[in-house]
Amino acid sequence: MIAIAPRHLLLLVGITLIWGLNLVVAKVGVGDMPPVLFTALRFGLLALMTTPFLRWHGEATGAIVVTALLVGGLSFTLLFVGIARADNISSVAIVSQLGVPFATLLSIALLGEQVRWRRWTGIGLAFLGVLLMGFDPAVFAQRASLAYVTASAFVGSLGLIGIKRLPRLPPLELQAWIAWISWPMLAVLSFLVERDHLHALVTAGWVGWGALLYTTVLSSLLAHTAYFFLVQRYPVTSIAPLTVLSPVFSVVFGVLLLGDQLTPRIVLGGVCTLAGVLVITLREKQFVDTGS
Repeated sequence: MIAIAPRHLLLLVGITLIWGLNLVVAKVGVGDMPPVLFTALRFGLLALMTTPFLRWHGEATGAIVVTALLVGGLSFTLLFVGIARADNISSVAIVSQLGVPFATLLSIALLGEQVRWRRWTGIGLAFLGVLLMGFDPAVFAQRASLAYVTASAFVGSLGLIGIKRLPRLPPLELQAWIAWISWPMLAVLSFLVERDHLHALVTAGWVGWGALLYTTVLSSLLAHTAYFFLVQRYPVTSIAPLTVLSPVFSVVFGVLLLGDQLTPRIVLGGVCTLAGVLVITLREKQFVDTGS
């Protein structure tokens, strides 16, 4: 791996810090607003910010729309519903990392990629870690939440396979497509399955609106753009492994800010899962990330 310049290493740590805090902030946000409404507002704001980057791509537009739905509206809705139901953000942060082994398995099934024993070991470790956590009473009690987060990781990974098949899009244009395709669908879905939207918007405090701005501006717009900036300058194998810091930060913030309880089984399962993710990432020759 190529050594990363100190200023870029500091930038990457800052990116993972933003992503790590994002889950905790989102938990606060969906406490003030219904989760689907919160997600729709996030993508609505992102759509306004990225509109100048939107371009038409002829016959490829249909594939872009489907991919944008998978990596945007569908996966994020499942994630935020899972966060809203969660009592322990630390386990959510770790389970969300299943997107890496899911993407690897889907690459094998749909793209015909070859995987050797090291990545199979990583896949096994990742799922073993989740199983270990799943039998912990504190986690088992919120199994519905983790089911949503697992589904989000799978849907997002399916979208990543779609991205690999698309024409190469600049990061901000991809963000624009994701936002514009996602927010109308989520707005309709919110009005179908959630209630008291006006009351939620009026009564949401500055913390809730601040959480919305954080997830939109810092996590989606700033952190992901900076991440792609780094990916364009360094081999992915030098950059991607350090993103494992993100769920570590989430666990720390979950304990400090939300009072999450870490049992030995959760710690062991988390270490096992993150070790598996790290093994897979180190063995990846290509890596695409649109992020939470």
